[in-house]
Amino acid sequence: MLLTKASEYALLSLILIARADKQMDVDTLSKTLGISRSFLAKILQSLARDEILISYKGAKGGFALNKKANEISLRNIIESAEKKPINVFECSSSSASCPSGKGDFCMIWPFLNKFQTKIDNFLDGMTLDEIL
Repeated sequence: MLLTKASEYALLSLILIARADKQMDVDTLSKTLGISRSFLAKILQSLARDEILISYKGAKGGFALNKKANEISLRNIIESAEKKPINVFECSSSSASCPSGKGDFCMIWPFLNKFQTKIDNFLDGMTLDEIL
């Protein structure tokens, strides 16, 4: 899976919010990061929907971490930003999803699945706190 700008912006935003140790609004974040306000707002809303952030409404609203930084895995962040599970290949997590229809008879699926497992374990094991 190719990580997009959404994942990059999610990580950068979370770093700023965690370092600020207070809620931050979309305007401040988008200006600080030099990115589109509307695109960033969608990413932050997705992070809030997935309970990584808390969203505060109103004139003094903004976003703050909903959990401690050491409780937020990279996998949680990326899957929230990308709005889909992280798969290195379409079929890497399940041979049943093989696009060629070979399924359990695929010669490389065991390798792909092992590779996927290593990626999953790495992303599950690394937290926002470690990036900070």
